[in-house]
Amino acid sequence: MTAISLRLPDDIEANLKAEAQLEGKTQSEIARQAIMEYLARREKERFMAEMVAAGRALAADPQAWAESREIAEDLVDEGLDAIIAAERAAGIDPDEKWWK
Repeated sequence: MTAISLRLPDDIEANLKAEAQLEGKTQSEIARQAIMEYLARREKERFMAEMVAAGRALAADPQAWAESREIAEDLVDEGLDAIIAAERAAGIDPDEKWWK
Protein backbone atom coordinates (compact mmCIF):
# COMPACT_ATOMS: atom_id res chain seq x y z
CA MET A 1 0.00 0.00 0.00
CA THR A 2 1.32 3.43 -0.91
CA ALA A 3 1.73 6.09 1.77
CA ILE A 4 1.05 9.77 1.15
CA SER A 5 1.76 12.85 3.21
CA LEU A 6 -1.12 15.23 3.78
CA ARG A 7 -1.07 18.76 5.15
CA LEU A 8 -4.26 19.66 7.01
CA PRO A 9 -5.34 22.84 8.77
CA ASP A 10 -5.28 22.40 12.55
CA ASP A 11 -9.07 22.46 12.89
CA ILE A 12 -9.55 19.72 10.29
CA GLU A 13 -6.86 17.60 11.93
CA ALA A 14 -8.60 18.04 15.30
CA ASN A 15 -11.93 16.99 13.77
CA LEU A 16 -10.27 14.00 12.10
CA LYS A 17 -8.64 12.96 15.36
CA ALA A 18 -11.94 13.27 17.26
CA GLU A 19 -13.83 11.29 14.60
CA ALA A 20 -11.20 8.56 14.62
CA GLN A 21 -11.53 8.25 18.41
CA LEU A 22 -15.34 8.13 18.20
CA GLU A 23 -15.24 5.46 15.49
CA GLY A 24 -12.42 3.48 17.04
CA LYS A 25 -10.43 3.77 13.83
CA THR A 26 -7.14 5.31 12.88
CA GLN A 27 -6.96 8.71 11.26
CA SER A 28 -5.56 6.98 8.17
CA GLU A 29 -8.63 4.72 7.97
CA ILE A 30 -10.99 7.68 8.22
CA ALA A 31 -9.03 9.63 5.58
CA ARG A 32 -8.81 6.57 3.29
CA GLN A 33 -12.58 6.00 3.55
CA ALA A 34 -13.30 9.68 2.84
CA ILE A 35 -11.04 9.64 -0.22
CA MET A 36 -12.63 6.43 -1.53
CA GLU A 37 -16.13 7.87 -1.08
CA TYR A 38 -15.08 11.10 -2.82
CA LEU A 39 -13.60 9.22 -5.78
CA ALA A 40 -16.69 7.00 -6.11
CA ARG A 41 -18.97 10.06 -5.98
CA ARG A 42 -16.94 11.88 -8.65
CA GLU A 43 -16.99 8.80 -10.90
CA LYS A 44 -20.78 8.59 -10.53
CA GLU A 45 -21.15 12.32 -11.25
CA ARG A 46 -19.08 11.98 -14.43
CA PHE A 47 -21.11 8.95 -15.53
CA MET A 48 -24.38 10.80 -14.92
CA ALA A 49 -23.12 13.83 -16.85
CA GLU A 50 -22.25 11.56 -19.78
CA MET A 51 -25.71 9.98 -19.62
CA VAL A 52 -27.38 13.41 -19.61
CA ALA A 53 -25.25 14.53 -22.57
CA ALA A 54 -26.12 11.36 -24.50
CA GLY A 55 -29.81 11.81 -23.71
CA ARG A 56 -29.74 15.42 -24.86
CA ALA A 57 -27.95 14.45 -28.06
CA LEU A 58 -30.57 11.80 -28.79
CA ALA A 59 -33.41 14.19 -27.95
CA ALA A 60 -31.97 16.75 -30.39
CA ASP A 61 -31.84 14.20 -33.23
CA PRO A 62 -35.29 13.92 -34.87
CA GLN A 63 -34.49 10.55 -36.44
CA ALA A 64 -33.28 9.08 -33.14
CA TRP A 65 -36.32 10.56 -31.39
CA ALA A 66 -38.73 8.94 -33.87
CA GLU A 67 -36.92 5.60 -33.69
CA SER A 68 -36.89 5.59 -29.89
CA ARG A 69 -40.62 6.36 -29.74
CA GLU A 70 -41.32 3.51 -32.15
CA ILE A 71 -39.25 1.10 -30.05
CA ALA A 72 -40.88 2.33 -26.84
CA GLU A 73 -44.38 1.91 -28.25
CA ASP A 74 -43.58 -1.63 -29.38
CA LEU A 75 -42.13 -2.51 -25.98
CA VAL A 76 -45.03 -0.95 -24.08
CA ASP A 77 -47.57 -3.15 -25.82
CA GLU A 78 -45.47 -6.32 -25.60
CA GLY A 79 -44.29 -5.54 -22.08
CA LEU A 80 -47.79 -4.85 -20.81
CA ASP A 81 -49.05 -8.09 -22.32
CA ALA A 82 -46.23 -9.98 -20.59
CA ILE A 83 -47.02 -8.37 -17.23
CA ILE A 84 -50.72 -9.18 -17.54
CA ALA A 85 -49.92 -12.79 -18.47
CA ALA A 86 -47.54 -13.12 -15.51
CA GLU A 87 -50.15 -11.69 -13.13
CA ARG A 88 -52.79 -14.08 -14.40
CA ALA A 89 -50.37 -17.01 -14.06
CA ALA A 90 -49.76 -15.96 -10.45
CA GLY A 91 -53.51 -15.87 -9.76
CA ILE A 92 -53.75 -12.08 -9.74
CA ASP A 93 -56.64 -10.40 -11.51
CA PRO A 94 -54.99 -7.59 -13.51
CA ASP A 95 -58.34 -5.81 -13.79
CA GLU A 96 -58.78 -5.63 -10.01
CA LYS A 97 -57.89 -2.23 -8.59
CA TRP A 98 -55.12 -2.66 -6.03
CA TRP A 99 -55.39 0.89 -4.75
CA LYS A 100 -58.19 2.19 -2.56
